[in-house]
Amino acid sequence: MRHPRTVMSAVVGLGFGLAAALGTAPAIASSAPAAAPTTTSDARAGYTAYAGSHENAAANKAFFEAVAKSVAKKRAANPGAQSVTVVYSTSNAPSFRTQIANSAQIWNSSVSSVRLQEGSNADFTYYEGNDSRGSYASTDGHGNGYIFLDYAQNQQYDSTRVTAHETGHVLGLPDHYSGPCSELMSGGGPGPSCTNPYPNTNERSQVNYLWQYGFAASLARSAS
Repeated sequence: MRHPRTVMSAVVGLGFGLAAALGTAPAIASSAPAAAPTTTSDARAGYTAYAGSHENAAANKAFFEAVAKSVAKKRAANPGAQSVTVVYSTSNAPSFRTQIANSAQIWNSSVSSVRLQEGSNADFTYYEGNDSRGSYASTDGHGNGYIFLDYAQNQQYDSTRVTAHETGHVLGLPDHYSGPCSELMSGGGPGPSCTNPYPNTNERSQVNYLWQYGFAASLARSAS
């Protein structure tokens, strides 16, 4: 486990390997999941191919900072709250509302310094559709964060794990595809047989530290 003081710099500075580039708007699809077949190699590539990309590391950093800045503005009106609330919208991902709710519940029961809540005036939005890159998190180029959930990938991999993994990026965690199934942010690395949707002890500690202490930096930037 990394020392807590290294968490903030490590989370913000690492190449997070997300499948999106800055300025790419999400593809909005109908509520009915597509039945288009996909091969194991194609779906797995969509989950792992972008690891180490400098462009996508920048996209992920921008995504996390967009969410943190949005939360910070609202937090300024209620600075005494014990935990940070991050509000999300599922209006553009109705097919995955159950999985999203489950992943939010998993994270809310795993960490204490931040809480995920569905509602209006959202800090980020979920979208659904078909994308050969798989599921990913990014920004729309206007400072708004979003998570895209790919139909084919969610048919092959455990959908709650996929959703909880992507939600982990909302909370500031990087990808670590070489990790074991017990590590949520290993994503598709362990293969489709891995169905674990829970963050491990190290991941929980990172998120708690980041939102308890590192969030102060985001609050200061928002106020400046």
